[in-house]
Amino acid sequence: MPEDVRVKICGLTRPADVAAAVDAGAAYLGFNFFPKSPRYIDIPDAAVLAVEVPDGVAKVALVVDADDDLLDALVRSVPLDMLQLHGNEPPERVLAVKSRYGLPVMKVVGVATAEDLPQLDLHGRVADQLLVDAKPPPGADRPGGNAIAFDWNLIAGRRWPVPWMLAGGLTPANVAEAIALTGAKQVDVASGVESAPGQKDARLIADFIRAARS
Repeated sequence: MPEDVRVKICGLTRPADVAAAVDAGAAYLGFNFFPKSPRYIDIPDAAVLAVEVPDGVAKVALVVDADDDLLDALVRSVPLDMLQLHGNEPPERVLAVKSRYGLPVMKVVGVATAEDLPQLDLHGRVADQLLVDAKPPPGADRPGGNAIAFDWNLIAGRRWPVPWMLAGGLTPANVAEAIALTGAKQVDVASGVESAPGQKDARLIADFIRAARS
């Protein structure tokens, strides 16, 4: 696998976890502003963590069907590099968010079957990046971070007009296989590098990034 695979560590809530992700070589750090997530962080705490992130590491805000009031507060208070839309936002909303805030937008698309793939083509025409995630199971109360993978064969060899990132149930044990099968140049992990929900493990972060680039 190429050593230029870029890794996003998502759902950071503690200064030590931010430092561990930066030290291990993460390219993106994700802060989760969805209240139902065990990785939720509020705006003041995220602002404190974000100012410690060195230049060159992208700070990403994960939101779920957020209205302009929330996004206004986020962008005003937290030094962000990207907005990650993880809800049911249609392409029109993606374009509106890009226009209003002048920040790159990553649109998350959940995949379970081949019937979900057209949404990637649709959003690939408006978003700056795509995140290809596992579709949440029926009855789940959050759209991601459920520690489940989808069938990677569904996207093997597929490409879109914008850069894309693979997510969903990735761990240090399976990320190299996922990259080899899908050709992903970017990967995203949250629960797969945790010792408990919302608590990152520095060793697992390092192991994950090493495996992704092995």
